Amino acid sequence: MPSVVEAPSLLLRLRRETRPYHDALEQNAFNQALVAGAPTAEGTAWFLAKLYGFLQPYETALRQQVPAFSGAWELPARYRAHLILEDLQRPAAAPGLPLCPAMPPLHSRAQLLGAMYVVEGSTLGGQVITRQLIQAGIPLRRYFAGYGEQTGPRWKTFCQLLTAEAATTSPDDIVASASHTFQHLAAWIKQP
Repeated sequence: MPSVVEAPSLLLRLRRETRPYHDALEQNAFNQALVAGAPTAEGTAWFLAKLYGFLQPYETALRQQVPAFSGAWELPARYRAHLILEDLQRPAAAPGLPLCPAMPPLHSRAQLLGAMYVVEGSTLGGQVITRQLIQAGIPLRRYFAGYGEQTGPRWKTFCQLLTAEAATTSPDDIVASASHTFQHLAAWIKQP
């Protein structure tokens, strides 16, 4: 009897196929300072401002699709751009921060799910960054704290929901969107 080779799970594919783009994203001045154990308040503020420029348009696109997601996704709790404004002490009405002009496509459910994988996954790395900023005495860490004690459980819920989506939404499109999201975010962060 011939053996049947199962297709890799969506999460495994996402981890494997986006790894080069994830690694490229981490090659920026802020992450290099973290690796060297020398983050600065100025570098952290710069990085947060860049993240805001990406998250704000991403969250706007996600808000437009709220009716398409069940309450299990907890979308309102997943919006975090406002936490960057709190860190930077910027007013929400007019933060005065540049927005990314070249966002990845965020029009279809698959595109949003791929982008969500990137943004939600960043909450895990944010936990590590928070500890590093505490050690360096840098108070700009509200955003990086993610969901606090709920970070792990919320990530697990997200992964379960995303896995279930593979039955009705093209896994290829979700993986492609995650890859594009990493690439667009890396390009935006590298812009001066």
